[in-house]
Formats: sequence, structure tokens, C-alpha cells
Amino acid sequence: MNVLSSHDEREQTLNQLLAEMDGFDPNQNVIIMAATNRPEILDAALLRPGRFDRQVLVDRPDVKGREKILQLHAKKVKLSATVDLGVIAAKTPGFVGADLANIVNEAALLAARQGKDAVESSDFDEAIERVIAGLQKKSRVMNPREKKTVAYHEAGHALVAELMPGADPVSKISIIPRGVAALGYTQQLPTEDRYLMTRSELLARIYVLLGGRVAEEMIFGDVSTGAQNDLQKATEIARTMITQFGMSERLGLVALEGPRPPMFLPVPTQAPRDYSEETARIVDEEIKKLLVECHNRVRDVLMSSDKRLKSRRNCF
Repeated sequence: MNVLSSHDEREQTLNQLLAEMDGFDPNQNVIIMAATNRPEILDAALLRPGRFDRQVLVDRPDVKGREKILQLHAKKVKLSATVDLGVIAAKTPGFVGADLANIVNEAALLAARQGKDAVESSDFDEAIERVIAGLQKKSRVMNPREKKTVAYHEAGHALVAELMPGADPVSKISIIPRGVAALGYTQQLPTEDRYLMTRSELLARIYVLLGGRVAEEMIFGDVSTGAQNDLQKATEIARTMITQFGMSERLGLVALEGPRPPMFLPVPTQAPRDYSEETARIVDEEIKKLLVECHNRVRDVLMSSDKRLKSRRNCF
């Protein structure tokens, strides 16, 4: 389906929906309800008084809400006395109800496969890791050189997360391949739900993402393709800081871009850029500058940590 035909189809659906809604008698006590994950793209005609004029936000649950959802789904599951659903709720920030239901189901399946009488905390931990990082692939054959590279890469993430203020604490490090492409991963769990982030906290996330790449540079004098996803995430954070949050001194307090739509949602036309080519060039320069500064900071921190460790070994 091309863009124009898709656009016409949406327009026809919208017009028909408006016609049906206007046909109701207001005295018939008819209530129309609808749900969407993208309220910002709704046509203004739908939101006028007498139509969908009341909006009820159903956000992602906080830690207390996640605990109640887990309790609801765990009613039919026999839990070990050591399982604390409050702790599990704290380990799942950003999860929605479907994610939490999936975790309970996965944990129950894992316990059943191992012949356990009740679901234990370790089963929930493994279920969370499956949702976040994918299934383990212990059968994947990796040569010793690759294993060593992955180990130092993940250790770099963990060390930076430990040494940099504002970074989330590390919960687990693994070099067991998971999912489609992950050869290892470092799991960080925030200590609390966050709704605002400071510039220093965003920088800390970039530091941690770059930690694996810098560790490879320091240990092997070379780099691998293992940092691809890290670089993508770090670049996206840097771009958002500069173009949306006004965190560039050179560009000032301007928001150059709005939130980006998901790739799977087609748009009728390419959204026009509201700034000049010169500003676009400055944005690119600022992103590169920010990432280079973060890279240098991470390298300095890891080198300083390496020197301290060597001096401690010499003392013994």
C-alpha cells in the first residue's frame, strides 16, 4: 500500500467515525470509549466537546502498582516463602502489565521444568533476564579470543557504572550469549522509579555505554563490532540532549526536534525540518563533541582505576 492510498483510507475511516458519533442522541446515555498509545497524532476533530473530550491517562505502573499486578498474576502460582514480590517489582522499572504477567508465567515454567515444588526467586530473576535480554544460547560456539573480548567489554561497562556518580548500580554481568545478537550483557537496575533525569545522569548513561568500547581499546589496542548497539544508544541520548532538552551551550535553550515516531508507524509525508542547514551542521558537531568528551572521560576514569589496582597489587 502506498502512502497516498494509506492516507485516504485513514481519512475515510475518520470521517465515518465522526459521522457515527454525531448520530447519537445525547439523551440515550450512550458512552463511547477508545484507547490509543499515540494521543498526540489524533485528529483535532476527534477531541472536540461532545466527542472524545475526556482523556484518562493510563501510564506505566510505578513500583507499588507493579507489586499489585504481580500479586494478581501470582495468585494461581505456588510461590516459595523466600519470594518477595516487592523486590521483583523494584527490579522491573518500566514494565507494563503484560510484561509482568509474562514474567510470572516464565518463572512458573522454569520452576516446572526443573521439577520444583514452588517458584523461587532465582526463577523470577531468570524470567526477568529473558524478557530484557532474550533466551540464553549456551550452545553458541565462541572462540577464546571472542570470549575474552566480551568479558573485558562487559567488565568495562560494569566498572564505569560503579565509578561514575549518577549511574544505576550493576545487578549482574554475563558473557553468556542471549537473544539474537547479544554476546554478553551488563544488567543495571535503578534503585527507584524516575520521571526526570538531570544532565549529569544522562551523561552517566553515555559513560556506561561507552565503557565497553574503551575497555577494548585499552586492553587489546583494537576495537570490535560488539559496541554497535552501545554506540547507537549513546548517539541517540546525545542527540536528544542537544535537540530536545536544550543541553547544548552553543545552541542555547532551543528544542529543535520533537519526539521521534516509532519506525513501524508510517507517516503520510516526511516531516519538515524547522531549522537551517547551518544549524543541522552545528547539531552534528555538538553530538560528536559530546561523545568525544564522554569517551575521553571514560578513558581517564578507567586508566586511573587500572593504576590504583596495580598499585594495590604491588603492596601485596
